[in-house]
Formats: sequence, C-alpha cells, structure tokens
Amino acid sequence: MSDNLVPGPQATILDAVSGVVGDEAKAQAIIANPSLAKDVNRDAEATHETAEGHGGCCAGHGGDGCGCRDDGGITLKGVDEIGRATAQDVMEALHQVIDPELGIDVIDLGLVYGIEIDELGRAIITMTLTTPACPLTDLIEDECASTLAGLVEEFRIDWTWTPRWSVDKITPEGREQLAALGFNLDAMPRY
Repeated sequence: MSDNLVPGPQATILDAVSGVVGDEAKAQAIIANPSLAKDVNRDAEATHETAEGHGGCCAGHGGDGCGCRDDGGITLKGVDEIGRATAQDVMEALHQVIDPELGIDVIDLGLVYGIEIDELGRAIITMTLTTPACPLTDLIEDECASTLAGLVEEFRIDWTWTPRWSVDKITPEGREQLAALGFNLDAMPRY
C-alpha cells in the first residue's frame, strides 16, 4: 500500500507543449522561454505554405490541416496558442449576441462573415446587418463587448455590406428558431 494518496499527473506541461509543436527540444525551449511560442505559428505557416504551394495560411483552401476552418460559411482564422482564445471560441461566444429585432443570435442569422484572432489575441469580426439602415449597430457592438470580455484582449467589428445579407444566410438552427417565432421564411424576399 502506498503512502501517497494523491495520484501523480498523467501528463506534463512538456507533454502538452510537445504535442502542439511536435518536437520535444522546441517544447523544452518554449517552457524555458514562453516568448518563443509566438514563433511556433510562423514556423507552422511557413511549413504549411511550402507543403500546399500557396500564398499563406487559409489562402485557396477551406482551412484543412492548418488549424483554421470554414464553419457554416464563416471564415475562421486564429492564432492557436496555449491559453489563448481561438476563432472557434469567439464564434461560440457570439451565439449569445442576440439581434434585437428578430430575437435570434447573430451567428444563426448569418450576420457574421468572418472571425480572425491576431497574434496579440485581438479578435477582428467581419459582420453585416439585415439592412444598412439598421439603427442597432451600437447595441450589437455593446452586446459583443459584454460577451467577449475576458475571452479576448480586444475586439473590433468590421461592418460590411458585401455580400449583401439575405435570408439564405440564416443557418438551419436560425430557421427553426424563426419558424417557432412565427416567421414564414418562404414568404420573405430573396435578393
């Protein structure tokens, strides 16, 4: 019988960092000097660029194999470092931002066109509204600020009107929610 009642750790920090960088020597260097972690993505992008033969991460593909993905028409691009929010995390959080006119979140309405996390942990969200004349821009920005507080260092919304929003951009989940509220999407205009 062991005197130690607390089980030892199953994995170490070195194991986790090695799994991310793929090289134990690099992992040890990063643990000794965490500022080296910023170079990990740059090295991965250079390797990905060479392997794929195209101009940079996310260019010319759907994000397969490089950590970025296209999820339901939303372009996601993020720095994938330990302890830092990813574009996927931001997208999940934005499900809490509700369009005040329709009562459905901005993701399911198809209002978010892209999410990027830069190397400093700042989120850049490319978003549109149902109409350029919508007076609720400030309200949606405030809701985004509340939702993203603590998740990302900073965020910015780049409002765009191209491509123009239409009911075709609403996700299947959003369609179900609108139908439950009594909206007849088949009767709504298509552009």
